[in-house]
Amino acid sequence: MLLLCAIFNSFVFDAIIRLKVTANMNFFFVYTTQISNKGTALDPGIIKRAARLICTTPEFDDLAREVGLKNHREGATNAVERARLRAELDGLIAHLYGLTEEEFSYILTTFPLVPDPIKTSARNAYRDVEKGLIK
Repeated sequence: MLLLCAIFNSFVFDAIIRLKVTANMNFFFVYTTQISNKGTALDPGIIKRAARLICTTPEFDDLAREVGLKNHREGATNAVERARLRAELDGLIAHLYGLTEEEFSYILTTFPLVPDPIKTSARNAYRDVEKGLIK
């Protein structure tokens, strides 16, 4: 579920959905959108980062422990840390979908309301994944 949550909240998935939706959004679009169903080496990194973003209160302690965190205190509550994790997730998910840097950069240009520093962080994270700095 954490993997799906991270994918559904990524720039890549958002861009794919926007290509399909015409007038209104419903689960038909979600059900017919490609999602990696094969385990990859990227999955643990995506799951751990998603857990750190979600598990920030005691209600999530069981989920935190299930993915290897001690408890919600290992969740990211600092805005800078959350932004870093978000960018890393977008970079990892772009690789999960097999996008080139050019394709991912184009997708980022389709979000005019997203501030440029956020898009730059995502692009830099994509490059760091490619270099093996983010796993």
